[in-house]
Amino acid sequence: MERGEQLIIPNGDTVLKARDRISIVGASAEANDFFRQVGIVTNQVKNIMIAGGGTIAYYLAKMLIASVIRVKIMEKDMKRCETLCELLPRATVVYGDGTDRDLLKEEGLEKYESFAALTNIDEENIMLSLYAKKVGNAKVITKINRITFDEVIADLDLDTVIHPKDITSELIIRYVRSMKNSLGSNVETLHKIINNKAEALEFIIRENSRVTDIPLQELPIKKGILVASMNREGKIIIPRGMDMMKKGDTVVVITQLAGLNDIDDILAR
Repeated sequence: MERGEQLIIPNGDTVLKARDRISIVGASAEANDFFRQVGIVTNQVKNIMIAGGGTIAYYLAKMLIASVIRVKIMEKDMKRCETLCELLPRATVVYGDGTDRDLLKEEGLEKYESFAALTNIDEENIMLSLYAKKVGNAKVITKINRITFDEVIADLDLDTVIHPKDITSELIIRYVRSMKNSLGSNVETLHKIINNKAEALEFIIRENSRVTDIPLQELPIKKGILVASMNREGKIIIPRGMDMMKKGDTVVVITQLAGLNDIDDILAR
């Protein structure tokens, strides 16, 4: 959680305060129940409009179509439109400038539940995102290639900002760490979170080690590390003090500490 500029990895003694910003971990069904109880409505979007038809737009559209989400892509290059029509026959591809307000209105931007600004120009993406939020209630995704002005971007009313360079660096770091497998539980997935202040790491425990079959409350876990969830044969476990990690578990760890390569690295000794 964030308290002002401070990042806190919570433990049993942590007390929430007014204006804290918290992130939660939970199984999808349980998370939805939690949101309903606190009065937050969450629904999967049924459609998306994407401005820009580049590589990221293609892969995003492909995944969304597989999730039965209707996709419309705005692309101003005719040849690229033809290519996208061949690659994504279930998407609607519109030949036109995605920054043209009249075109966006004509294509019904205000009725879409989500909008992704994925052109190659950061300024266009920012303005498009702000415009989409002004004219409708869409969930907005904004691609930013340059990260020089993070402080300024953070103050804008944008929903989700993605940095392709950060995503690439995460993949490289994950690969390098996965090559350092010492006990059969190397990093499977890595994500930088909370403005790169912390990491979410996924480990698959392939062998018994110093962390397995011992209650979490008895493990000397380093300060600044939280064992956030365990997947055991498809069952999601949000661990408590008496829960134990076991061989075959997939474990998600949240940490402020850099350089964890193996699940045993969470131990202080």
